[in-house]
Amino acid sequence: MAKMVLAIDQGTTGSTVLAVAIDGTATRVVARGYAELPQHFPQPGWVEHDLGEIWTATATAITQALTKAGIHGRDIACVGITNQRETTGLWDASGRPCGRAIVWQDRRTADRCAELKRQGHEEQVRARTGLLIDPYFSGTKLAWMLEHDAGLAARAAKGELRFGTMDSWLIWKLTDGAEHVTDVTNASRTLLFDIHTRAFADDLLTLLGGIPRSLLPRVVASAGQVGVTRGLDVLPDGIPITGIAGDQHAALFGQACFDVGMAKCTYGTGAFALVNIGDKPIVSSRGLLTTIAWQIGDRVTYALEGSVFIAGAAVQWLRDGLQLIDSSAEVEALAAQAPDNGGVTVVPALSGLGAPHWRPEARGIMTGLTRGTTKAHIARATLEGIALQVYDLLGAMRGDAKRPISVLRVDGGAAANDLLMQFQADLLGVPLHRPTVLDTTALGAAYLAAIGAGLLAGPTDVTRVWAIDKTYEPRPHDAALATTISNWQAAVAKA
Repeated sequence: MAKMVLAIDQGTTGSTVLAVAIDGTATRVVARGYAELPQHFPQPGWVEHDLGEIWTATATAITQALTKAGIHGRDIACVGITNQRETTGLWDASGRPCGRAIVWQDRRTADRCAELKRQGHEEQVRARTGLLIDPYFSGTKLAWMLEHDAGLAARAAKGELRFGTMDSWLIWKLTDGAEHVTDVTNASRTLLFDIHTRAFADDLLTLLGGIPRSLLPRVVASAGQVGVTRGLDVLPDGIPITGIAGDQHAALFGQACFDVGMAKCTYGTGAFALVNIGDKPIVSSRGLLTTIAWQIGDRVTYALEGSVFIAGAAVQWLRDGLQLIDSSAEVEALAAQAPDNGGVTVVPALSGLGAPHWRPEARGIMTGLTRGTTKAHIARATLEGIALQVYDLLGAMRGDAKRPISVLRVDGGAAANDLLMQFQADLLGVPLHRPTVLDTTALGAAYLAAIGAGLLAGPTDVTRVWAIDKTYEPRPHDAALATTISNWQAAVAKA
């Protein structure tokens, strides 16, 4: 009989909970719950979440999933958690939030990051953490909280407060304050964690203003029991919590990318790509991040990561800005009306260019327009611009890893666009796999929890229960594709 795993995916705009049946030969999503999360923007560039609202949304989604599945909490074998990474919260020993959490998108620490770079600390930080010094990550957010509230700093120094990313907060709530933990994937996104020793580093804590060690959670593997539910209205006591990973790490695991050279790309508003690089970290020379992909037992797997700022958002721009389409779903049919891009190149740098270019000042451009250009050409070139950004990104990954990428597994809303996915396969020259279950982030949390609870033996078992919906085989490069790539490179230089 299939065992039921509850997978919690606490995201930026809401919490999703899946009830997943895993029986060793197949995976089946039995039910899905979702609750939206309010966003708070107190100043330009500031983005905040309320920790209480995060818990309320998560509890609501749990109740929805159980109700839709027609099951009781006692039918759940274990719980897995995945979460928006880098979002930073503080709470006290009673579980009372100390103000709002600072969200990963927040840029309030940009000046502090620039100062650390000017002081020459970036190479030290990068070598230890695999990260760039950037407001994106948790460390400077936590330092800002303490620097801007003397009362909080005093309480932190006395050991009265707890810091955590949203996995830590949810586990605290699920265990009624019994456990203050994080896993290695979330810890590796803090700027405070040495990815080689897999421990918080005293010199990094000092660098960011003397952050007290007492604030920090205990770091655990991504699979294994870390606590049990206690004192909840939505779940009975005693359900083991056995899997944790940050969202992009969980998606890589949920896509069963267990061999070195296997990669995944999530096509959402932006695009996030990670490639498995094995058991040794590689420091990127091409603007990528090095991160811990997951840890099972004592075995650690590392990944290279890069982000494209604009992917699905480019289609939204066609819809809302240019009004070429009425809904995002219409873009594929419009693009298919043109047999090719008609010489048009669109660089969708609407928010700058991410990895491997790292040009925040870049702006979107459109080149190659003639009187024969139609809206179909523009739609097609925009989809190609999304894929070409990912092409640049994976090219950097190949260069840093010094080995080919064997396969790209895709998920996210735009993964349903067959024209885009086929063009992506053609560009990269590798197969693209789209899975039957597109909730790969939550699925990764479910798989890790199943391993941690002993329902699955390990990655080999996950490979057996993971299933492909569609494979996009690459077609040989031809002169037209070579011209498209050349035009792209010229346009990016002008963006």
